[in-house]
Amino acid sequence: MRAVCMVLATLVSSAALAQNAGERAFDESAALTREAVQSQQRVEQLDDATREALERYREAISRGDQLRDYNQQLEDIVSAQRQELQRLQSQLASIEDTQHEVLPLLQRMLASLERFVELDLPFQSEERHERVAQLKTLMANPAVSIAEKYRRVLEAYQIESDYGRTLEAWRGTLQDDTGTRVVDFLRLGRLMLFYQTPDGSEQGYWEPEQGDWAALPGEYRRTLEQGLNIARQQQTPVMLRLPLPPVQDQENAQ
Repeated sequence: MRAVCMVLATLVSSAALAQNAGERAFDESAALTREAVQSQQRVEQLDDATREALERYREAISRGDQLRDYNQQLEDIVSAQRQELQRLQSQLASIEDTQHEVLPLLQRMLASLERFVELDLPFQSEERHERVAQLKTLMANPAVSIAEKYRRVLEAYQIESDYGRTLEAWRGTLQDDTGTRVVDFLRLGRLMLFYQTPDGSEQGYWEPEQGDWAALPGEYRRTLEQGLNIARQQQTPVMLRLPLPPVQDQENAQ
């Protein structure tokens, strides 16, 4: 009986030992599995870190290339601007030399224009003399560019030139030895200048050699009325029989 009990105790003890060994093996297996999982996670983390580092490296390389290209573009721009600055400086020096030549020329042109207005037929005298006076003020203004002064002088010359190709009529005042009265003026280019009173009772023309007005006979009344209407676009153009200044012989004129 005692022997049976000892055998049972031995079997129980062996079973317990076997169970403990199995549990330890299971625990060790579980631990190894956990370590393997953790190792895999670390490997994956290292792979992610490696990929991120590789991406950052590639981005840094790309940015470096972009910066080199940008710096090269800046160098090209700076070089071009330096060349442009040199060209502008050269132009400024040329402009200063040109100004020294253009200003006296403009002054001579203005003086000729003033003299021409004084010697020309006395039409629109106030407006034309005012234009010359404004040009004189413009020339004396240092804030006005040479280009603007040149443009304004040429503009005045163009206006005076246009007078020679136009027919014009206007009402104004005439002052002579008999006093001041209202008349209608008729300008044929800058060739002749006529006047006629509104009632048609008197007409005349400017005599350049005498520098005064001369009377016209009544036979020109109707012709002057037609000329005034044509200039005012109140009548279709027709041939006008009006006195013209005599043509001077060139040799005698010289």
